[in-house]
Amino acid sequence: MKFSRLLMMLSAIFMAIAGFITSYFPDRVLETHGTVPDGPTVLLIQMMGALYLGFALLNWTARGVIIGGIYARPLALGNFLHFAMVAVMLTREAIDHGVVQLAASAAVFSAFATGFGILLFRPPVPRQPDSGSS
Repeated sequence: MKFSRLLMMLSAIFMAIAGFITSYFPDRVLETHGTVPDGPTVLLIQMMGALYLGFALLNWTARGVIIGGIYARPLALGNFLHFAMVAVMLTREAIDHGVVQLAASAAVFSAFATGFGILLFRPPVPRQPDSGSS
């Protein structure tokens, strides 16, 4: 399976799970990451969940698209920026507050940022014809 297809599928699944959890269980998400839930914060977490579900849908439907160079650059750039910025924010908070869950989350976001960085800055890999087709 091509790297870009695998990365798009994994990121879509990750964001769909994150979107579902943050949309329906924002209190638990906040408590797990060391924050006391209050009304406005819960609403923001639920809004973030909706964004993750939208991003998951975008990545899932674009999983077969050629990505690299100028091809699907906005898609790769949006994913890279999102994952890289969240990784930096989570890392900073994990260091400041010593919360292991934040460090684990930062590692996952860093891995996706690295993957999308590779897609963003490498030339596209041409599609290989199916060997089993007649």
